[in-house]
Amino acid sequence: MVRTILVLGAGKSTSYLLDYLLKKSEEENLHLVIGDLHPENIPQDISSHHNCSIITLDIFNDEERRRAIDSASIVVSMLPPRLHIKIAEDCIHFKKHLVTASYVSKEIQELDKDAKKNGLVFMNEIGLDPGIDHMSAMEVIDRIRAKGGKMLLFESFTGGLVAPEHDSNLWSYKFTWNPRNVVVAGQGGAAKFIQEGAYKYIPYQKLFRRTELLDIEGYGSFEVYPNRDSLKYREAYGLQDSLTLYRGTMRRVGFSKAWQMFVILGMTDDSYVIENSEGMSYRQFVNQFLPYSPTDSVELKLRHYLKIDQDDIRWGKLMELNLFDDSKTIPLKNATPAQMLQYILEDSWTLGKDEKDMIVMYHKFGYELDGKKKQIDANMVVLGENQTYTAMSKTVGLPVAIATLQILNKKITTPGVQIPINSEVYSPILSELKSYGINFKEYQVPYLGYNPDSIGS
Repeated sequence: MVRTILVLGAGKSTSYLLDYLLKKSEEENLHLVIGDLHPENIPQDISSHHNCSIITLDIFNDEERRRAIDSASIVVSMLPPRLHIKIAEDCIHFKKHLVTASYVSKEIQELDKDAKKNGLVFMNEIGLDPGIDHMSAMEVIDRIRAKGGKMLLFESFTGGLVAPEHDSNLWSYKFTWNPRNVVVAGQGGAAKFIQEGAYKYIPYQKLFRRTELLDIEGYGSFEVYPNRDSLKYREAYGLQDSLTLYRGTMRRVGFSKAWQMFVILGMTDDSYVIENSEGMSYRQFVNQFLPYSPTDSVELKLRHYLKIDQDDIRWGKLMELNLFDDSKTIPLKNATPAQMLQYILEDSWTLGKDEKDMIVMYHKFGYELDGKKKQIDANMVVLGENQTYTAMSKTVGLPVAIATLQILNKKITTPGVQIPINSEVYSPILSELKSYGINFKEYQVPYLGYNPDSIGS
């Protein structure tokens, strides 16, 4: 009997997901239905596959959406997170399993009881970050605990960057996922985490100046800045007694210090609109954040305001973005500063057709075993192939695809709204991901905590 997988949304992260399911379609008796508002953008080799059907689907058309969900065996939602709830409610109604790569929202969590009652698996956070980070972390944490170890420290960092051979701008950065998320990163409250048993809070205006440095063999140095809430997984991971719990975002060294200029100027603000945004030049955009001067140029005012010299590398980074160009204009109506900045950055930071991206992930596990403090560091590097088959789409799409098939084949059966932190889920998925080159290198390193001077004294 043919099993139908409904995939909603065919955006940037779906190339590997769709490929995987179609390659498995013969042996697994699968038929893939892809519902998207713009099906014309779906690549020909996918849309013409004999085990694939494409439907034009407006998610707000209740009748069309429900018909598609009702006729599926399982539903995969790759839509923007705010739209998952509509899908999830329909999945409860029609008794269908659901898989998403997004964070569990409060609304989705409230469906847990209904999902369990109907024996439905609602698997969320099964992409990269969240996703591979959960699974790889729990695999090591469970291994440490199985030996009788007690967790003292857990740190986890992820970055979507450009591959070294295509690192061709001063920022060492190009967009490999949703640019909006990059521009507004860190907003909406202080970053919070625990270090050595003390709660730490970093307000947004200081976030990009509190960084740590990491090295990955063969790939050089990286910096990390804290995610907004590192404590949300304390209970899920069973780390209530750990002294340190810290999650962050990885960038190349120097990015955060330069990004802080946009924060200081107010260019990342998404809380108000600029009425005359349409047709505004890049130069005018910059000038609106600076004081009036009858004599000084925009460049001079900006350097004075930010207290940077002409030979400062950050000045070169601003120049590289054509920020002072009077001929380049922003076509957005009633846009926020953040939306306008995003437009300008996409002009410079879009990944070229044959350029490759890179995913980096780094975990630190500090623990006590037999009275001794120990530490394991683990890192993963995945390189993309091109603009379509990116490392981002690989690390997001493959775990989603593998989990979907595992649920369909009744290998993952625990019902309810969940994230992939149990061995029933992470063991087979991590094992299969290794065959696609997604695996971690582990190193035994000295446990220093945050008091390295006390070691050995």
